[in-house]
Amino acid sequence: MSTGPLMPKATAVWLVENTSLTFEQIADFCKLHPLEVKGIADGEVAAGIKGQDPVARGELSREELDKAQADPAHRLKLLEPKVRLPDFGKVKKGPRYTPVSRRQDRPNAILWLVRNHPELKDAQIIRLVGTTKTTIQQIKERTHWNSASLSPMDPVTLGLCSQIDLDFEVGRAAKDRPAVVPAEADQTLLPAEQTTAPAAPAAEPFGRMEPPTRREEEKIDVDSVFAKLKTLKRSDDHDDGLDD
Repeated sequence: MSTGPLMPKATAVWLVENTSLTFEQIADFCKLHPLEVKGIADGEVAAGIKGQDPVARGELSREELDKAQADPAHRLKLLEPKVRLPDFGKVKKGPRYTPVSRRQDRPNAILWLVRNHPELKDAQIIRLVGTTKTTIQQIKERTHWNSASLSPMDPVTLGLCSQIDLDFEVGRAAKDRPAVVPAEADQTLLPAEQTTAPAAPAAEPFGRMEPPTRREEEKIDVDSVFAKLKTLKRSDDHDDGLDD
């Protein structure tokens, strides 16, 4: 059951112009604010809206209207609709309807989805382009009767689905895929001795290229002098032995 008239502002315009109901009664029936109804009476709100008779539309009985005009405290009650509309919130959705002019493009759209979004399930492709599981399988296996002439085409460009629907299905498929574990995750950690040890100095390919300092030269000369003295001493000892 509806909680108010189908066209609340148009109904309020008619009630303001054709009845003696109070602003509160009209606001309660049309689900508007009393100040908004007052604005309609002053011509500041709903300018240009043609009034709609709720009695002629079957939303209000004449007896209920007369009773409310006689008693300002009475609140109008909406009539029960004669025709029951289905509850669309509980209707199970079937495959997406595809216009006849677009049905020949569905195989091309399926081929595009299979190539560009292989993570999509068959049920998701069916929801997007309104096809059958058999057709999807034939296109995947290249057994479709028109496989040689098929070319991948974006279903959004073809008008078979909206970009919002496509992004939603791709996002859902991405969530269902298992996370990929990198190969490095299986390797063990290095011991702390290796990770905290100071880095070894890099080897210089040509060594030191600058000339030696004076102190280094003196050290080299002293070493060479001592080496020569040791050599001479050994030679003298050897000569003494031969003379004996």
